[in-house]
Amino acid sequence: MTFEDLGLSPEILQAVADAGYQTPTPIQEQAIPYVLMGRDVLGCAQTGTGKTASFTLPMIDILSTGRARARMPRSLIITPTRELASQIADNFEVYGKHNKLNMALLIGGVSFDEQISKLDRGVDVLIATPGRLLDHFERGRILLTDIKILVIDEADRMMDMGFMPDVERIVAVLPKIRNTLFFSATIPPEIRRVADKFLINPKEITVSPDISTAETVKQSLVVVAAEPWLKRDVLRLLITTEPVENALVFCNRKRDVDLLNKSLLKHGFNAAALHGDMTQPARLETLQAFRDGITKILVASDVAARGLDMPKVSHVFNFDVPNHAEDYVHRIGRTGRAGRAGRAHMIATPEDSVFLDAVIKFIGNEIEQIDVEGVESASMSDAPPRRGRGGYRHRQEAKGPGKGPGPRKSPRKRPVAARKSSPAPDTAPTAAPLASATAASKPNETAAPKIPAPRQKSPPKKQNTEEPVLGLGPNAPAFFLRPDRSRSS
Repeated sequence: MTFEDLGLSPEILQAVADAGYQTPTPIQEQAIPYVLMGRDVLGCAQTGTGKTASFTLPMIDILSTGRARARMPRSLIITPTRELASQIADNFEVYGKHNKLNMALLIGGVSFDEQISKLDRGVDVLIATPGRLLDHFERGRILLTDIKILVIDEADRMMDMGFMPDVERIVAVLPKIRNTLFFSATIPPEIRRVADKFLINPKEITVSPDISTAETVKQSLVVVAAEPWLKRDVLRLLITTEPVENALVFCNRKRDVDLLNKSLLKHGFNAAALHGDMTQPARLETLQAFRDGITKILVASDVAARGLDMPKVSHVFNFDVPNHAEDYVHRIGRTGRAGRAGRAHMIATPEDSVFLDAVIKFIGNEIEQIDVEGVESASMSDAPPRRGRGGYRHRQEAKGPGKGPGPRKSPRKRPVAARKSSPAPDTAPTAAPLASATAASKPNETAAPKIPAPRQKSPPKKQNTEEPVLGLGPNAPAFFLRPDRSRSS
């Protein structure tokens, strides 16, 4: 099947041919006809399967007829990250160059004034992240009552990042009659619930992802003790011993990205950081410096690196084992592209055994474990037993002296404090005070109760008979004093 068989317009077919594409991918082949028919689509496809073109091509065809009004976009695409939004915008520029469509990109880290000026001129395609879109909407800069097509891309990633409540707020103000396209890499029950809420009689399309890693990428695993400084030492040794032209280093958390980047800079490496807390101009400048070869090592998080297009990367280092197994495929997929050879190293600790097992199960292959010269390797069997969702517990079996803790003991009960109460009638009276002990010791005499002396009243204060005027004392200026009323005026 070719793109001509999908029912696209000649202008779009010419743009696709100019881009060098001739045969549609499975997700494009199945989704484009239903989008042109106006059906809602629930697509399950991994990143890299041509999912973006499966909705951009029919959207350009549908929006080619009509005219946008000021502050009232005709279509909306919601994405979780700025980089993915920029990549979708690039696709619209490539495929829509023969169509006169206006496009606006609403992402964080960019000035509001430039975005507002584009909205005032009217846009046909609006690509936005949830936070920045809500900022414009709450300020009254945009109206969403004319949306004909809604696209929610990377819905599973949107839920992992906590953006789904914002997406639900956005969808609640959209027209009920619209064409909704919902794409996600996986469809767990939570995503299914949200999809059933947004879609009306959708056509479900599932494309089995190719989870096998590229044969041009040689993978390796290094297992060390759970010490941050030791992992940094191993990373520096791998960078110096490998023929690294340029490399991507992935961390799970943003603060680890900054710490690792500072460590590499301290040891003389040409490195830069890329994470979600950076402003958009700084992120674009960092990416461009890495593409131009000015920066050799780029330390990034999964969120910031989502949707990056970097064809020439010699090495990928997984400083942390990814929490989601599919992220491992996305990470190492940055190297070994276009038939080039690539290397992917992963540094793990015994505590990462659960996540490492998930990665191996996901890719269906074992990862070769290697030793680094001068660094003592560890074993995954050294991991302590896990306790539920997080943390570790002590071993329950009894151990000999000097071999760790024994069986856990039940917690000691804290003593209950005695309540203060008056003594019962049949109980002995408490000891009398020292002052009354002498009187009570004499026979035939009883101690008279001590009557307190009457409290003397303080003498009354002398009242000021003069009528205060404006709250001023007797030393007030003459022009403030009230004239004597006894005199005749």
